[in-house]
Amino acid sequence: MRKGFHKIDHIVSDANGPLPETGLINIFVKHTSAGLMLNENADPDVQTDLNALLDRMAPENAPFYKHTMEGSDDMPAHFKTAVLGPSITIPVSNHQLNLGIWQSLYFCEFRNYGGKRKIVVTLYY
Repeated sequence: MRKGFHKIDHIVSDANGPLPETGLINIFVKHTSAGLMLNENADPDVQTDLNALLDRMAPENAPFYKHTMEGSDDMPAHFKTAVLGPSITIPVSNHQLNLGIWQSLYFCEFRNYGGKRKIVVTLYY
């Protein structure tokens, strides 16, 4: 998957078949250089600005990085995952993710070429 924020609401909603009337769903990324976030889905400038902010906080090729053997994007990706986190729990109501009107769930790929990623979706009801 390419670097960036990818909306995955529909993938998570359909992962285990129809959602129950009520419950909780936990989404977990099994990687240290990718994460998850809930954020605005109406204006794509939000994701552009979030990416710019994260890149300023953890720029590639910073001279103080020790962990550099896996490429210039690796240590910044680890930092961004630490900031956003690898998991999110969302309530389920009326057979759907109970998100705010402007919220969506995003898979965040922080590597330039992250490769194949695994996500675990666990439903509690």
